[in-house]
Amino acid sequence: MSVTMCSGRSALELLPSAASLLADVAQVLLPPERVSLWQWADRHRRLSSEASAAPGAWTTLPYQRDVLDALSPHSRHERVVLVWGSQLGKTEMLLTLIAYIIACQPGPILVVQPTLSMAEAFSKDRISPMVRDMEVLRGLVADPKARDAGSTIFHRRFVGGHLTIVGSNSPAGLASRPIRYLLMDEVDRWEASAGAEGDPATLAIARTRTFWNRKIVMVSSPTVRGASRIEQAWLESDQREYHVPCPHCGQFQRLVWARVEWPDGKPREAQYRCASCERLIHHSQKARMIAQGRWEPGNPGSAIAGFHLSELYSPWRSWGELAAEWLAAQGNVERLRAFVNTSLAELWDDQVVGQVSEDELLARRENYGPQLPDGVALLTAGVDVQDDRLECSVWGWGRSEESWLIEHRIIPGDPTLGPEQGPWLELDRYLTQPWPHPRAGALHVAAAAIDAGYATAVVTRFCDARAGRRIWAVKGAGGSVPAWPRRQSRSQRGRLFVIGVDSLKASIIGRLRTSDGPGAMHFPVTVEREYFEQLNAEFVKTTYSRGRPVRVWERRKGCRAEALDCAVYAYAALHGLMHHGVHLDREAERLSLLASPRLQQSMPAGTWLGDRPKGWLRR
Repeated sequence: MSVTMCSGRSALELLPSAASLLADVAQVLLPPERVSLWQWADRHRRLSSEASAAPGAWTTLPYQRDVLDALSPHSRHERVVLVWGSQLGKTEMLLTLIAYIIACQPGPILVVQPTLSMAEAFSKDRISPMVRDMEVLRGLVADPKARDAGSTIFHRRFVGGHLTIVGSNSPAGLASRPIRYLLMDEVDRWEASAGAEGDPATLAIARTRTFWNRKIVMVSSPTVRGASRIEQAWLESDQREYHVPCPHCGQFQRLVWARVEWPDGKPREAQYRCASCERLIHHSQKARMIAQGRWEPGNPGSAIAGFHLSELYSPWRSWGELAAEWLAAQGNVERLRAFVNTSLAELWDDQVVGQVSEDELLARRENYGPQLPDGVALLTAGVDVQDDRLECSVWGWGRSEESWLIEHRIIPGDPTLGPEQGPWLELDRYLTQPWPHPRAGALHVAAAAIDAGYATAVVTRFCDARAGRRIWAVKGAGGSVPAWPRRQSRSQRGRLFVIGVDSLKASIIGRLRTSDGPGAMHFPVTVEREYFEQLNAEFVKTTYSRGRPVRVWERRKGCRAEALDCAVYAYAALHGLMHHGVHLDREAERLSLLASPRLQQSMPAGTWLGDRPKGWLRR
């Protein structure tokens, strides 16, 4: 007796279709095939035109594979540390991880950027284009423009989770909700404290405690030794470096800047010298070396995956380009530090830069005068105000910020008497005097910065009355304050410009070692040892605030620092001129063309040779 169904077909006839149905159900219910993150990226990741010079399909670079595997939610590494140079695809790897989480392993994500404005830019310029261009993400992420989406620029909802993007200076954003995936970007550029709440990294990590399968990623190019967040995280990791084989002898080695060489005057022809066979390696051979490279740990016992990579490995930058950039940074401490931090991904050590001894500086004095040195293109002055005197340094500036101390003068008198009395009258005459120049006939001080920390009301009144001559009242501030502000501050006492003295001091101290070429500093024979003692009066020291290392400038015991302060203010005045549109190298070039004696004689003394931006006043 056969079993029949209402359709008249036997159960046996239905078995093949049932098996097929069960297979389809199993396919839906079973977890997806587990592939490595970099393989998933090669299959699904798309680069957006807003962020890539080559938009389209993503191809994982050889040195990115192990990094992406460690970043994967399936990895055994709960924490990953990237000490990463620029131009190496760091941000794109973080975006790849975010895309994979949304598509395959949803959960709450927190991305912490240094500032709120950078968080907004990351959301608009990187997240939104990625969601738009990746087919695997379509329909999963709510549009923040939709009224009922419950999403904003800083909080994007997706199926099974959400993506929150905050600034390190936002305590509310760091402590608002539990997080499974924590991505901390450029941690060395974070604020030391999130308001009154303490270290922002500690606050953010606390949000992950409820997840047993959490992932914590810390990424940054490093900054200063002893004050770097990423430095401490790296020391706790397994410290992997990328080793590549020499194309000549096959010996694996880490690429280091010290082994990049080039002919004199030809940095674009730079090559790499093998540490084993000592043969030179051409840039064209780098791609094959990187393809055959491997990550080797320096601290294999750690459970934290740490990766360090510099631009020496970048497929988009040649060794010659890096050499040219390094040469251009010589004499400019800030540019050199940026190269060491962002291109080489190495820590900057203030002690390595060091200060030059007074004996070395005395031996470097030059006999120039009574005319200005030929290379001087414009003059600025810096004035320090003491309770019984004014001290003023006039500095000449030339191409690539090569500088000459023209004169350091002490003007005795009580600065509190009033802006039109005592030492102020002599200072006013001093700042208006002509300085003979071999090409231009004469130059005047183009701008001056006067410290308003003492006798503030008198200083601001003196400067306000002479604002048309670029006589500016300034007040120094430490930390990450820019050398010259975008706008002046106003108070009941008058107008002030808040200048970043830390960066200005660092540049001046670093340039003391340079005696020729870009950034070189020159001194006349008229200055004595005491001047150089004052110029060397301060040094950088690392202290701790709320458990975080902070770099501060400290004065040597028993030393005065008026010479350094005046140099800082004169350099700030140069930055003020550049802020108003003056291009120093252009002025130096125009001045160098004045070789005709007839042209020199026809020009009025003190004629301004440069561009005259809006509001610029002639003498």
